[in-house]
Amino acid sequence: MDGDAEKKSEAAAWDRPPANGSEPQDPRPDTNITSAEAGMGEPKPKPKPDADTQTGETTAPESLGDELDLSSPPLPKLRYSLLMTGLGCGLFLAMLDTSIVATSLHTIAAEFQDLERINWVPLAYTLTFLSCAVLFARISDVVGRRAAFLSAYIIFIVFSLACGWAKSLDQLVAFRALQGIGGSGLYSITMIVMPELTPDEKKKIIAGIVGIVLATAGVLGPVLGGVLTHGPIGGVSAILFYLSWPEKKYLPPLERRLWREVDFLGSFLLVASAVLIVFSFQNSGSEGGTWGEAVFIGPLVTGVASLVALFAWQFYLERRWGDKMAAAIPLALLRNKAFTAGMLTTMAAGFPYMLSLYVFPIRFQIVNGKSALDAGLMLLPMLAATAVGSALGGVFNDKKNRLAETMVAACIMMIIGCALETTASSDPGLEPKVLGFLVFIGLGFGLSATGSTMLAATESTIQEHASAQGLVAQVRILGGSIGIAASSAILGVKSKAAVEAGAVSASQLSHVSSEAASVSPEQWAVIRGVYTDTLKEGMTVGCIVLAAGVVASLFVYSRSRVPIEEKFRQRYREEAERRQRTAAKPESPHVPAKAVV
Repeated sequence: MDGDAEKKSEAAAWDRPPANGSEPQDPRPDTNITSAEAGMGEPKPKPKPDADTQTGETTAPESLGDELDLSSPPLPKLRYSLLMTGLGCGLFLAMLDTSIVATSLHTIAAEFQDLERINWVPLAYTLTFLSCAVLFARISDVVGRRAAFLSAYIIFIVFSLACGWAKSLDQLVAFRALQGIGGSGLYSITMIVMPELTPDEKKKIIAGIVGIVLATAGVLGPVLGGVLTHGPIGGVSAILFYLSWPEKKYLPPLERRLWREVDFLGSFLLVASAVLIVFSFQNSGSEGGTWGEAVFIGPLVTGVASLVALFAWQFYLERRWGDKMAAAIPLALLRNKAFTAGMLTTMAAGFPYMLSLYVFPIRFQIVNGKSALDAGLMLLPMLAATAVGSALGGVFNDKKNRLAETMVAACIMMIIGCALETTASSDPGLEPKVLGFLVFIGLGFGLSATGSTMLAATESTIQEHASAQGLVAQVRILGGSIGIAASSAILGVKSKAAVEAGAVSASQLSHVSSEAASVSPEQWAVIRGVYTDTLKEGMTVGCIVLAAGVVASLFVYSRSRVPIEEKFRQRYREEAERRQRTAAKPESPHVPAKAVV
């Protein structure tokens, strides 16, 4: 009855003639939100509420009919292009460094005489990257997007240079970890600002572009290796970003948060759980498979306990404070079946992807005798396929929502590639089929990158869009980190077996380059066999993980799914209702909608 009365009242309001002779005004409540916070939509200008930006107090509108000005005029084309270039370079560099040392690991290991611990060089970056992505997004709600992004750039550039000056493996690992903190900020802030400042007519292509950058940057890392230095590129793109940052009139008004609302405890528990769990496998692998000893059990148990404490804390936050606290892991997202399934699928795809980026270049150098540059160039087929897969993911979902099919196809393509790679031999001659099979892995990962980016945007509310993208990045890198650790564990077991059999010495396996002259042809055959068996077993494990990913991807499907564009409109309406409810509560602790500088 109330609904019928409301409709009649609305219809009567449309029929009433305006008092001043102007066009009739739409009597419906505000359904507009910040165009910047959504992936696409059509924002409408509304009047702003009064607010005290110093105290954070909000003056609520007199009624829910009072409308909020949450729109912003489009940026001039030149300024927009320069800004997107700066953001794109930041995103590219952040993802590039997840794999840029892949072809250099063998050289770095020879330089520091430490092949057993060399995988900590990539792991240090990926672990801090995955741990701080959501935290950086939350901090940007407090200090502003520009300050957070420039801070991330400074951290990234400074410690990129420091990595080049490292005098020991321990220093290099430490600098890579700090570099990863900056990289996480470059990623998460870019994923927020790009849709916020993109004109409505261009928002449809954002997910596809981001997917291509994410996918190609990872594969380009080993190819570029030491060809590029971060200093010049990072410095130029940071300057572009700073100079092209728009004036306040072009910035969308967003809800500011306070420092006390940031979930630092949750972020700490997230870091602890990720680092300790990966550390247990990586460290045990480098020790030759000490699975029953304290060096493995201790960190693993502590990491799992931290993970349990993390979720317990998130449940407490949600029940005690609701959305007044910026949780490290928004549980509302995890209750979304499609989003959670997409996260698990993304993590499964990240496992063989990162494993391939690090295992194949080392194998090309040790088994096939290729240089670091040649080893990187041999990943070009995978790069090309990744770009094609990213583009196809956007095409498949242009008119209809086929995200479930996209994610299933991604895992199946990667399974085919991993399974075929298990046929590689330990012969010193390079087998062309090994390069050809990488195409399937690249194609599948490209589909996954675009599909997961779109899924995060459509299955999250506008308020949690940044957190959703951060979580997708985190699980992708977590899966990759576990893949790297798994390869280390497999190599450790295979190496230990070869040493115990008396075929080679531990020193010959650990310092292949420096002791090449003392290795006989028979021993070289054993070494090639160790690295080939490591590859085969890693690909086999990758197939198992991806099979689980196929099962998870089936739950992305929904009978009631709607086209991508319509899904965004639904998110607009939901956010409009939420903001109207918030505007009616003067006790809200958030700083009101203002342009976030």
